[in-house]
Amino acid sequence: MAVSAPSQPSPSGGWDCHIHVFDRAAPVRAGHYTPEHHSLHELEPIAAQHGVGHFVLVQPSVYGTDNSVMLQALAREPGRHAGIAVVEPDISDATLDLLHAAGVRGIRFNLVSPAGHNGDPAADLLRLAPRLRERRWHVQWYVKCEHLPQLVTWQQQTGLVFVLDHMGGLHASLAADAPAWAAARALAHGGAWVKLSGWYRLEASAPYTALHRHIEWVVQTFGSRTVWGSDWPHTSFDAAHLPAYESVLQPMTEALGTSALVEMLQNNPHRLYGT
Repeated sequence: MAVSAPSQPSPSGGWDCHIHVFDRAAPVRAGHYTPEHHSLHELEPIAAQHGVGHFVLVQPSVYGTDNSVMLQALAREPGRHAGIAVVEPDISDATLDLLHAAGVRGIRFNLVSPAGHNGDPAADLLRLAPRLRERRWHVQWYVKCEHLPQLVTWQQQTGLVFVLDHMGGLHASLAADAPAWAAARALAHGGAWVKLSGWYRLEASAPYTALHRHIEWVVQTFGSRTVWGSDWPHTSFDAAHLPAYESVLQPMTEALGTSALVEMLQNNPHRLYGT
């Protein structure tokens, strides 16, 4: 099934490849956080100031497999943005096709959050894999770095494209001889992608200079299969201390230089989400 390119003009050509939208009226899973209301309308003018006009809307863990809030946001301007859904392993083909038509281009497994995946990720992945391949969807993983060796096996078993949230959990204090580095390299060699995102989830504090060498290593290892995401609206922070949008771009530009912006914000994400 072909993936269509964005059909609507945007104020800027760049992509922010990891954001969430929230509706305070939507029911949430217990045992995690209660989100504030955050819509695309709030983010769009801010992001446009930094050359970003397209977003990848990632289904947040608090909504489980009810993708309604994300789908409503995608429907505002069909073809402009992309979505990553969370689904049950027995989801129907008809529902998958409806998600695809809405702009969904992958599914997410969350093995970190308290309200994350409830089932057996290996069994669920293998059950879904044939239908994901048919639609050319990828699998996005929010994992800790110690999960990466297992992902190598699952990537080999399924032949699916994997995308690692938040630098695959390669955090600032990770030892140089940790198995996660070799696993990340194996994933990259197998065709995986990675998101430069979630700096504050990686045992680092603003301005995140402790992650510069990690960012450089990730880009050297994954090459053009690297994209950037703001992780807006930054659910790890209270409403009074949300990071400024430019502050989560800064670690990437400082580590790689401003010349990397075209690759990270336009060329690379267009290949993953917009072609």
